Amino acid sequence: MTNRDSITRGLYTDVIDIRRKVFASVAEVILNYDHKNPYEIIHEISKIPFQIISRKDPTYRCCVYKERSIVAERIRLTLGLPLWEGIESGHLYKGIETVLKPHKTIELPIVNVMSEACEKCPTKAYVVTNNCRKCLAHPCSVVCPVNAVYFSKDSAVIDQEKCIKCGKCQQACPYNAIVNYDRPCAAACGVDAIKSDETGRAKIDYNKCVRCGQCIVACPFGAIADKSEFIQMLIALKEKKTLYAIVAPSFLGQFGPHATPGNIFSAIKKIGFGKVMEVAYGADIATLQESKEWYHKIYEEKQGFLGTSCCPAWVDLAKKNFPETASKISDSYTPMVATAKAIKENDPNAIVTFIGPCVAKKVEALRPEVSPFVDFVITFEELASVFVAMDIDLADITENEVLEDASGSGRNYAVSGGVVDALKINVLKEHPDADIRIEKADSLHDCKKMLLLAKAGKLNANLIEGMACPGGCVGGPGILSPIRRTSVEVSQFAKASSYYASYENPKINQQEEK
Repeated sequence: MTNRDSITRGLYTDVIDIRRKVFASVAEVILNYDHKNPYEIIHEISKIPFQIISRKDPTYRCCVYKERSIVAERIRLTLGLPLWEGIESGHLYKGIETVLKPHKTIELPIVNVMSEACEKCPTKAYVVTNNCRKCLAHPCSVVCPVNAVYFSKDSAVIDQEKCIKCGKCQQACPYNAIVNYDRPCAAACGVDAIKSDETGRAKIDYNKCVRCGQCIVACPFGAIADKSEFIQMLIALKEKKTLYAIVAPSFLGQFGPHATPGNIFSAIKKIGFGKVMEVAYGADIATLQESKEWYHKIYEEKQGFLGTSCCPAWVDLAKKNFPETASKISDSYTPMVATAKAIKENDPNAIVTFIGPCVAKKVEALRPEVSPFVDFVITFEELASVFVAMDIDLADITENEVLEDASGSGRNYAVSGGVVDALKINVLKEHPDADIRIEKADSLHDCKKMLLLAKAGKLNANLIEGMACPGGCVGGPGILSPIRRTSVEVSQFAKASSYYASYENPKINQQEEK
């Protein structure tokens, strides 16, 4: 986790304020007007840009017209529609009738750059600041392998045409006068998927992108956003469908310091969900399956290592960039899928909504092998906006659901290292003499380093855990709370479980007996 992640995540910025106002405003329209009448919905939704940007003078951009236009693009993505700027002709809310449905309508791409909002941030470069003293030693120019550093009247200057971005000048400067910067979205991307179009605006290379969503939270202009599907979920609720909510274990701390786990689950039921379950239940199922798989692959098939499978962005990274590792990633269902599958086996008519911090889960739920189990995926941020739209204040919730779906180790899946910890406990129960050597990484940058070492045969581990987000799932793009605070609260919640090991979960034993 970088210092920037630990400081900025959880801050309530203007970008977040606008995004959440859009979510809540669109949700209010869907809840209060006839979704079977697209014209009525369009009429009400078209007012939102003027409600959010109500001033006559611009605050963030060149003019209020541009500010409202960007809000309108956000509305389209919130509805699950493609960007309007990508449509050749038609009105602003063209296609809205196709998404006003009580079932999944979302399509790829999930993560989108709103070109109009992109400010063409400069790409990676080393530059000399005014801290330069034009010193006599000038080691910056001495170490430069391509003679890109020269001297003006007042300071050193780096010729950007010659510079190869090696960073040696920065390391050599005794005054720390040379800085390295990159456009924030590209710096946050661990798979080099952020490029520039012909105008200099950011664009996403979807052949490389693994939909981790870190570029979304990194962009200080809010120019990158993901499509939502809580609108379709709300329509399903309005039509009295049988909805189940399954909640990722990183929900702790996301809804204020005084909201208890039981309060939060009760508030979700107030929305209209018939049942709410911990996704940590599915983590326990995955742990039991994956621990057996680890022993089989390592000791019987003599495979070098097994990679965990709970993070879809990490799995995509491994398979896209290191195809030789494809067979070494676990085949086990992710906790989201394992939980949803168990629900559907008991109630085939159930409509299951995953609530968590993750954008990659929206893509995972589109896969043919997953879509029968998971109907909708929404983030904690989107859930909070539904609370606002429905005037649900957690401070007023007196009900306190009892949560006992999962083990402590299953709940700890949300934190980096939690998955391999749970697996180790289960393997050692069955095979006390097993030699388990663990390695973990919790950003795509570090995941790539870990896999490079594995490819070179320099990784002394046979069980590796990859997490795309800093700190694990607690650092996902859909969180509301600072990463460190959530990590602490998840740990406390894990300790509150009456048992720690996944194999001790009585609910899984009961499910297997059925």
